[in-house]
Amino acid sequence: MVEQAPHMTADEFRRYGHQVVDWVADYWSGLPERRVTPDVSPGDTAAFLPARAPETGEGFDEIVKDLDTVVTPGLTHWQHPNFYAYFPANTSGPSVLADLVCAGIGVQGMLWATGPACTEMETVMLDWLADLLDLPARFRSSGQGGGVIQDSASSATLVATLVALYRASGGRWRTDGVDRHYTIYTSTQGHSSIEKAARLAGVGDGAVRLIDVDSSTLALRPASLRSALEADRAADRVPALVVATIGTTSTTAVDPLPEIGEMCREFGVWLHVDAAYAGASAICPELRWSHTGVELADSYCFDPHKWLLTGFDCDAFWVADRAELIQALSVLPEYLRNAATESGAVIDYRDWQVPLGRRFRALKLWFVLRWYGAEGLRAHIRSGVAVAQEFASWVRSDRRFEIVAPYPFSLVCFRLRLDDDAASDAANAELLRRLNASGALYLTHTKVRDRFVLRLAIGAPQTTREHVAEAWRLIQQTTSSVDHDLEVMIDADSRRSAHDHGDLGAG
Repeated sequence: MVEQAPHMTADEFRRYGHQVVDWVADYWSGLPERRVTPDVSPGDTAAFLPARAPETGEGFDEIVKDLDTVVTPGLTHWQHPNFYAYFPANTSGPSVLADLVCAGIGVQGMLWATGPACTEMETVMLDWLADLLDLPARFRSSGQGGGVIQDSASSATLVATLVALYRASGGRWRTDGVDRHYTIYTSTQGHSSIEKAARLAGVGDGAVRLIDVDSSTLALRPASLRSALEADRAADRVPALVVATIGTTSTTAVDPLPEIGEMCREFGVWLHVDAAYAGASAICPELRWSHTGVELADSYCFDPHKWLLTGFDCDAFWVADRAELIQALSVLPEYLRNAATESGAVIDYRDWQVPLGRRFRALKLWFVLRWYGAEGLRAHIRSGVAVAQEFASWVRSDRRFEIVAPYPFSLVCFRLRLDDDAASDAANAELLRRLNASGALYLTHTKVRDRFVLRLAIGAPQTTREHVAEAWRLIQQTTSSVDHDLEVMIDADSRRSAHDHGDLGAG
């Protein structure tokens, strides 16, 4: 007789579920007292784990206890109020609870038939979001377009690339693959996922044209894009895709969509707009200026999991013509055929993405949108923008620093100002190293005009003005120590140079 697996009973699940929810609540409450980044070395966490899985099951109390001894000591705490690195990866209570429901239901929503509510709620949630962002009507499900949840903006870019190749080839890409030299365009500030999409789609890095940017706004230069398009046409290459960005990763630059969009229509090129981070800001009417021209796009995406209090993974992706998307990606084996699909009356989201399977991610949006409401979400965005503006004013008031890029959202790029570029890069790198080594906050860097620059991105749910003010005080204090050490180094270098040239005398 085969022994029954020791499944968790409903009563056990209820008891231990309460325990886990308490643990998460305590984790959130205790975040301000933790280091933002762990004080660990490679292999430290693995050293806590046995070499093999246990032969017999363990008690749940032991598992939960090890969250504190094995897991959290090795975490970078993305929800920490002093996490200013990268862009925020928000989550919230409603989102976490929705993920619990999603995991408990365990729906596989690849077809309408495998999860009617899963499919229809996703369609409606993407329409809700389109309405909140005031996206053009052509992206709504009531017309020829519609929205779908991808796992990330990187996947959205890949899907846009595949559909763009399908269109550019007149459909031959689907059957014949890459039969000509197709080209893809984005600015030098475009996301790395664009180059990865080119590789995955089979056109390769060599097909990607990195267009230069305006020296002050760091946004794509339309004249340079036109030159590249014309040059490729003249060389018998086929321009397939332009990716414009609303809020680039390095500096949150905003590409000029009206000029780019009109050019794409002129050349017959698919325009995808990547608003992964900054798209959330469009729920605030005063920030919708960044989306001027989005009505010219063939596809558009943003990440609610960055700045809209919805846990990863949740990228909202829209197309103006869903027929092209479905034609490009649909594969229908016999085992997926069903009456609902054959009727043509339903959406099967398996045809809107690379994987076949999909989770019930729309639950997260449903919970979050209902809990916060539009005003609650706008308040979250506005508070981040306001504090970022104030932080920038503090930076500008300190003559040791300079702001190096526009800051329309909640990211500020700044650096120590030194006359010598090499010394300045070294000083800024050292400042970043010391700040992050403290564990009190976490920043990242980028390069702007080939200079080393610090990035401070505001957006964690617990972050307040007081947290950012304290971060600025720590930056100033750490800068003073860097300045002192730099002066000593420069003085030592000067003395060494003078000695080498015999200028110090014999005494």
